[in-house]
Amino acid sequence: MDTFAFIIHPIDPKRDVSRKFPLLGRLLPVPLINFFSTYFPPVYLSEVEGITSQATGKQIRGWLLACPLTAARMLELPERVAYRKIIQTGWLAERLGAQILGLGAFTSVVGDGGLTIAQALDVPVTTGDAYTIAVAVEALLEAARLLGISLEAATAAVVGATGAIGQVCAEMLAERVPRLYLIAQNQARLQDFANSLEGRSRAELLVSTAIEDLRQAQIVLAVSSAAREIIQPRHLRSGSVVCDVARPRDVSALVAARRKDVLVIDGGVVSVPGAVNFHFDFGFPPGKAYACMAETMALALEGRFEDYTLGKAIGRQRVDEIARIARKHGFRLSGFRSFEKPVTQKQIAEVRQAVAARA
Repeated sequence: MDTFAFIIHPIDPKRDVSRKFPLLGRLLPVPLINFFSTYFPPVYLSEVEGITSQATGKQIRGWLLACPLTAARMLELPERVAYRKIIQTGWLAERLGAQILGLGAFTSVVGDGGLTIAQALDVPVTTGDAYTIAVAVEALLEAARLLGISLEAATAAVVGATGAIGQVCAEMLAERVPRLYLIAQNQARLQDFANSLEGRSRAELLVSTAIEDLRQAQIVLAVSSAAREIIQPRHLRSGSVVCDVARPRDVSALVAARRKDVLVIDGGVVSVPGAVNFHFDFGFPPGKAYACMAETMALALEGRFEDYTLGKAIGRQRVDEIARIARKHGFRLSGFRSFEKPVTQKQIAEVRQAVAARA
């Protein structure tokens, strides 16, 4: 049976540590969790069973592993220290017999997007970013449809537009809407990127370093690597939909609490084919996974044991290819979640009602 491994790490330190070590998560304050994560070894979490291709009937098994570093700690430490801890977790995957390794959350963002980690390991590596892009755009457009937003007349925005994920998301959205804001911190890089899209875009492209310009957009895709909440309730337009792909989140939880006229969805939630059992609660319902995790699984089902999505430049062709591979084996967009809770039809109706009431 072909195999894979996937690395996760604590994003919300107390909550995520509690999932494996309840006592430590309850007793240790966040600063101590951040500090001790530097010295804690990689953690074996569980074996994953039951993933079965709908196209071929092939089954695979895998392992969930934890790099102990929190997101805050990865940003504070020298890159070489973060690399070393992630590579140590990769060695654990090799000892288990994994044939491909996926990097989750900040383990795929730190440094050069997995290139140095892949060079240090014998097992092939992927960040999962290509399928994350495909699913995030699909989810955003479907949510917009359910809210009654017409793509033909909509203004969209990408927060983190100059990043590896943001650039391809922007390219895909620029094919679907007439007006697109590209938002990031570096004005020169934004302009260079906008210039590179000219001729491949049907949208009018507007570059901005001001998060306040989100008030112009009905459709927002948030993919920055800010590692903090940068989108607040005041920044969003009534009736808009936001797909937050960033981990840690770009969108403040206050948006869900205060803006009932806005729909925020988590990016990249898919159904996994087969009677999958993760044997570990990472915050999703049974049978669901992040798209980055699903990319690793789909490659294993396809027998593509190679370095796949790495580095800071992700080609559109790769995004389209992994979407085809995943679709073939039975991975599907799985409804919506918002701040790790299911989005119900009632919530969608309430957003539409709130918008109508303010019109």
